[in-house]
Amino acid sequence: MQPWCPASQRTPLPAPTPEALVRNGCVETENRLPTRRPDVDHIAVTPDSVQIPTTGVRAVWADVPEHVRAGIEDLLGAPVVDTVGQHGGFSPGLAVRVRCADGTRAFVKAAGTSLNPLTPGMYRSEASIAGRLPDTGTIPALLATYDDGDWVALVFDEIDGRMPHVPWRHDELDRVVHAVTDLSRALTPCPVETAPPADEQLATIMHGYRDIADEPPEDLDPWERRHLDRLADLAESALHHLAGDTLVHLDLRTDNILLDDDRVWFVDWAHACRGAAWIDTVILMVNAALHGHDPEPHIRRHPLSADVDPDHVTAFIAGLCGFFGAFSRRPDPPGLPTLRQFQRAQHTSTLAWVRRRTGWI
Repeated sequence: MQPWCPASQRTPLPAPTPEALVRNGCVETENRLPTRRPDVDHIAVTPDSVQIPTTGVRAVWADVPEHVRAGIEDLLGAPVVDTVGQHGGFSPGLAVRVRCADGTRAFVKAAGTSLNPLTPGMYRSEASIAGRLPDTGTIPALLATYDDGDWVALVFDEIDGRMPHVPWRHDELDRVVHAVTDLSRALTPCPVETAPPADEQLATIMHGYRDIADEPPEDLDPWERRHLDRLADLAESALHHLAGDTLVHLDLRTDNILLDDDRVWFVDWAHACRGAAWIDTVILMVNAALHGHDPEPHIRRHPLSADVDPDHVTAFIAGLCGFFGAFSRRPDPPGLPTLRQFQRAQHTSTLAWVRRRTGWI
């Protein structure tokens, strides 16, 4: 689809702002704890008793204020006559494919602070990245933005694709794993000069176990409790090994990926940063482990991670596990009633992976 909103008429893309959940800086940790690479291909995965939500509760076109709908239609160049809601993801915002009176088609996402106070800021961050991405043939083009200070809407090329099956199918996972290699190589060197560095973007996430250690909850897993200080040190040490010159998506999972007959598409770039090329491979494998797949063979064989020090990978996985454990215990964010349940499920499967990789008793 050709852009139907000339660049000269589009809303200027704002500079990225720090994510509300990420604080700047990193903790210096001189002593890295020894870890080992597992010698087996099977790890414990999420038990059947753990329910894995796959979506949140999204707004529909009629929920969007009339003046915002009118602004979106101005960008589209014609009135919207039909919308098809897109499922997946945990944002409360609108996510629809639209068809206009003149036949124009696009994908529109929109949110205001009434749905969630942080979501409009995330969309602004996404616009600051997406508007500067090269044409890789695997990232939908951002065509236009709407921002009235409260509601933010992003208009993208429509992709005639679908999300991968949940739980992951082996063939689709393999297809995406290969596509991540091509994506990372296409985004190296990092094409977005304003992308924040990975250690800054991930600082709060890698401090999850330290936050837990400051006030351990009563329901903390016994293994985590025994090794809590070691886990906190290990997770924080990851911040020293995330540097690189690749634009990293940082949120690869089934609901941020689309498949068509020929290509894999990567969407939702709100958390993107500049960092090591292997980061996205590990994050994708965290999602695969959640759905019962063994991530280790992929990590050992993948061209972006095979030569990475396994201790660095373990430290990063531990950091993600601590984040899931810490944030899953927080109250539900406004408009995201299933997010904490999803994080609890991710903590369960990721913890099993951390235990296997560390070999700690």
